[in-house]
Amino acid sequence: MRLFKAHDDLVAHLTRQGPIVREEIAMPTTPINGVQLNWQLNGNIGDPIVLVHGSWGDHHNWAPVVPALSRSFRVLTYDRRGHSGSERPEGQGSIREDVADLAALVVHLDHFPAHVIGNSFGASIVLRLAGERPELFRSLIVHEPPLFGLLKDDPNAQSMLSAVQERIAAVAELLKAGDFVGGARQFVETVAFGPGAWETLSQATRDTFVLNAPTWLDEVRDSEALEIDLGRLRKFSAPALLTVGGQSPPFFPVVVDRIAGALAQAERHTYAEAGHAPHLSHSDEHVRVVVSFIQGAAASSVGS
Repeated sequence: MRLFKAHDDLVAHLTRQGPIVREEIAMPTTPINGVQLNWQLNGNIGDPIVLVHGSWGDHHNWAPVVPALSRSFRVLTYDRRGHSGSERPEGQGSIREDVADLAALVVHLDHFPAHVIGNSFGASIVLRLAGERPELFRSLIVHEPPLFGLLKDDPNAQSMLSAVQERIAAVAELLKAGDFVGGARQFVETVAFGPGAWETLSQATRDTFVLNAPTWLDEVRDSEALEIDLGRLRKFSAPALLTVGGQSPPFFPVVVDRIAGALAQAERHTYAEAGHAPHLSHSDEHVRVVVSFIQGAAASSVGS
């Protein structure tokens, strides 16, 4: 079973132009919680949006949707700590640090309250921040957070997850041994995309996977990475959109169901033909869904 089921068009996108490691134009860096974070703002009108990327990647993961979103919004992207252009501090990292970084960055840049959008591990970060600092949000949009701790009491989901967890553990062993290229390749071919996919990716995409492999290992080792306090999340009252891919593994909708039950204003959307990264594989649809939801949330706020 694949954790992140890829479509041919997603692989094609990564083959053509995937994330790159260095900017042609230098991005600002700002010390946040003692770590230099790389960030970029696009657009100069409309509400603020913040895009939070998932594991292995960086702010380039959002490149297919930023131009369209920045026509109507002020869009902030950044490299999370330990990813690409941002600093990687020594020692074990944690999702708590990622949450604190996100809060401090938007406050430092006066980029709040914002519509905060997260994919995969980035979605987990967004949801945890929503429970801790709801005043920073106008709304939230998250796609398939891997908060598998919510499935502990679901034997069907656990059986589905076990094979994936074994493959993830094998990747982690390679990374622990210092084989970042081998670990990244095994993740791509046994967890993310499938056999032979590594050679189809652009060199820039492969370089980004390898560069950010140590931070993924930190995430695997973090005992809190797959957990969330639904009690805290119940305090979040702003509009929320929870999305899944129609081609994703069936345990993601179960996770999203649990999260939706804790939110006062939860809407749902399924990208029928997409998997774990609709902003890459189905970017036009992703933009339409995001813009429509934000416009609806704004109209609801005016009418209330």
